[in-house]
Amino acid sequence: MIVIGNFHHLSLNIKPVNLERKEIAGQRFYQTPDGLFPSVTTVTGHEKKKFFAEWRNNNKTESARVCSRGNTLHSVIEKYLLNEKIDLSQYDDNIRDLFHTLKPEVDKINNIRCLEFPLYSNILQMAGRVDCIAEYNKELAVIDFKGSTKTKYKKDIENYFNQATAYALMWQNMTGEKIKKIKILIATEDGTCQIFEEETIRYVSSLKQIRDTYISETLL
Repeated sequence: MIVIGNFHHLSLNIKPVNLERKEIAGQRFYQTPDGLFPSVTTVTGHEKKKFFAEWRNNNKTESARVCSRGNTLHSVIEKYLLNEKIDLSQYDDNIRDLFHTLKPEVDKINNIRCLEFPLYSNILQMAGRVDCIAEYNKELAVIDFKGSTKTKYKKDIENYFNQATAYALMWQNMTGEKIKKIKILIATEDGTCQIFEEETIRYVSSLKQIRDTYISETLL
């Protein structure tokens, strides 16, 4: 089956910065024009770092499968949003099913600002690459796409909201455009599509707390 997106992309007034990725003591950093900053996922995942490390070590096969699934699903959705021709027969049944589960929601996206775009902030002292900034149902939002083995609950994905808030603040700092909404689109392997929507303002305080904790506990 061949699918092709039909999305409108807006021209940016800023050029993407070159963020050189570095691994230091098992943590991801980016070299930015303003210095070496930890990645958004490193900071927001700091408090659960030990838990996830133990899970990956005890579930190596499943960990590798989940990682591969996430990377492949992201790649397919990105190509679709870039209006590229995609031959879904090249992917396994699981990826095809997850894509078709998310597709009706992805089709609500338009006026795309950026995909996999490098962002950083001297104020937040963080850097990273945002999945998607675009309008979803005509509301500008930071949009993230996830695959999941089972249904998620809001309490399970607080780190997603904090990550998206960081990207929204970075975008505003770099472009002057304010992003009020967060949209997390999750396709589960049981065929469920979950849509989590939040206001970025609700997570500014928790993001600051997480950042301050990270800095205090991991001084370089």
